[in-house]
Amino acid sequence: MNFFEHQAQAHRESKKLLFLFGLAVIAIVLAVNGTLAVLWIWMKGQYGSGLYTFPRWFFATNTAVTLLFIIGGTLFEMARLQEGGDAVARMAGGRLVMPDSREPQERRLLNIVEEMALASGIACPRVYVMDDEDAINAFAAGYHQNEAVVAVTRGTLARLSRDELQGVIGHEFSHILNGDMRMNVKLIGVLFGIQMLAGFGQHMMEWGARFGGGRSRDEKGPSIQLVLFVFGAALFVIGYIGIFFGRLIKSAVSRQREFLADASAVQFTRNPDGIGGALRKIGGLTRDNQCGSRINHHNAEQLSHMFLGAARPNLLSGLFATHPPIETRLQRLYGRSVTYLDASEIVEDSFANPASAMGFAAGGIDSGANTNPSNLPSPLQLSPLGFHPEFGYRAPEQAAIVADNSQPAPSVKIPTEVVQAARNPQAASALVFALLLDRNDKASYQMQIDILRQAVAQQCALATLLHEAVETMSASMRLPVLDLAMPALKLLSPEQRQQLLGIAARLIAADQIVTQSEFVLQTLLQRRLSPLAGREVGVRYQDLTPLKAETGLLVSLMATTEFEKDAALQAYLRSVKSMPDLGLTQEQFVSREALDFFEVKQALDRFQQLAPLAKPFVIRLMLKAGGEQLSSEGADLLRSICAALDAPVPEVVSASYASIPAL
Repeated sequence: MNFFEHQAQAHRESKKLLFLFGLAVIAIVLAVNGTLAVLWIWMKGQYGSGLYTFPRWFFATNTAVTLLFIIGGTLFEMARLQEGGDAVARMAGGRLVMPDSREPQERRLLNIVEEMALASGIACPRVYVMDDEDAINAFAAGYHQNEAVVAVTRGTLARLSRDELQGVIGHEFSHILNGDMRMNVKLIGVLFGIQMLAGFGQHMMEWGARFGGGRSRDEKGPSIQLVLFVFGAALFVIGYIGIFFGRLIKSAVSRQREFLADASAVQFTRNPDGIGGALRKIGGLTRDNQCGSRINHHNAEQLSHMFLGAARPNLLSGLFATHPPIETRLQRLYGRSVTYLDASEIVEDSFANPASAMGFAAGGIDSGANTNPSNLPSPLQLSPLGFHPEFGYRAPEQAAIVADNSQPAPSVKIPTEVVQAARNPQAASALVFALLLDRNDKASYQMQIDILRQAVAQQCALATLLHEAVETMSASMRLPVLDLAMPALKLLSPEQRQQLLGIAARLIAADQIVTQSEFVLQTLLQRRLSPLAGREVGVRYQDLTPLKAETGLLVSLMATTEFEKDAALQAYLRSVKSMPDLGLTQEQFVSREALDFFEVKQALDRFQQLAPLAKPFVIRLMLKAGGEQLSSEGADLLRSICAALDAPVPEVVSASYASIPAL
């Protein structure tokens, strides 16, 4: 199944989710009305009334209040999760790991996440650690891949080797790239609404037990304390209808996706013992405490469908299991039965030397005191194919077939000062400005420096120094560096982000000409840092037919990027002929001189409203127009287009970054 089919399936599962949600609401409303009717009759009998008639609007009021609880709770929780992945990580008790952390275990985790992000061509996710959790578990959360977070337990850091930790992160990156996260976050809000009654009933039982008070001898009927307790107990029981449907929904949505994520982790890392070893240690730890992936946080039930392993022992197996059994997952990975592994904590001294004990490949990322932090891993150390399923995905049963990794991949080196700047919010801002400075035109360069001096005087000098380092890099590393800086840039306040975007726009406009490289950088910055970043965009167009002119514009842009004049037109025609049903002709071709990047931006805004299954056609047409081998400019362009469409980067683009020789 490719990425876009997975997205379409997510839309279908959303309908299933709504159907089950509707059933849960109907069942809860009927149960509440029935219970309150019985309670009313009982109360009448206790007070000796003997009249079993119900007040006017009795059932309508009960229904309205119940719906208010459920729908109001769902809307409240969804509003609370508006921040996306960061809000979910905090719900789980996560602590944000600073991008420049030097704590050995955290540095190892950050390095692995950076490697995965560079290989997959997405913005580096922010990282959280659940300090109070001793078991092995992790999750990814967010509304789309450009604002995802990855969270792991402290036990995951302490108990897993680097290869095993890389397998776990690969598993979570599958959820990021396959679009599972949006569904999972929506599910949190839905489940909160239908499970609210159980929580409210439990509180009423506690109120009745503590504050209900007694009654005098002259009073008839039960005490208020008893009424509160009985009513609370009834609501608590009714609330379990919501929990029943909640677990049913989670089990229906989660289990098959875990198999796919396990298989993807093997493809990403080319090492079945990575995710396999982590699962074997979860199994080994389960022998000691019943659930080696146990989460003790009070929100564990609500978030259980998001985790790598079952969060509670009662979710390990059976009809309502949120995850497949560990034995089954291991059988699929290895093709045979395997034994569990000891999950004792790794001795802290083994993290003392990042270069050796952490198992870093030559040229890997590191910012420890004993190593040079300027060497970034080539994405070829991971499997580009595994990150780009829409252009050739292997079935889960083929996961154990791992590519030969005997030959070391070429390293890609980035200047030390650039890597260090990318991990600090203010320095990362200066790095963005450095990427936009242009010394080829002295007049415009001086105007850019004047803009920086007026707007951010303290960052101006750092930006000029970083620009000297940036100029020593290959042009193809500019966007990966920007991706690397994203966790630090997202630490900026909304006001600081807006200021950054405003200054970037002024630097681009200094010479009154928008170059393609400037357009690409600005597109990525806007998509990842603007106030609208992360917002869900509704589907308005089911296919490319209403967007014929916009499609012609993007295909023309790619053709003119890779070829000159007549060759560009021929590349455009070759591309559009591969999709004759769309009806694109030579009339839709836009020459390089006539291209307007403002129109391209408007086209991308409309493409965001395109149905998931229609998006790959745009990318394939652009790939066809680009020819067999993309230039660095063409790869950067496609990377920015994919970011704007919330689509994975094609393998050929990722490979173009990986093939850069060591500097």
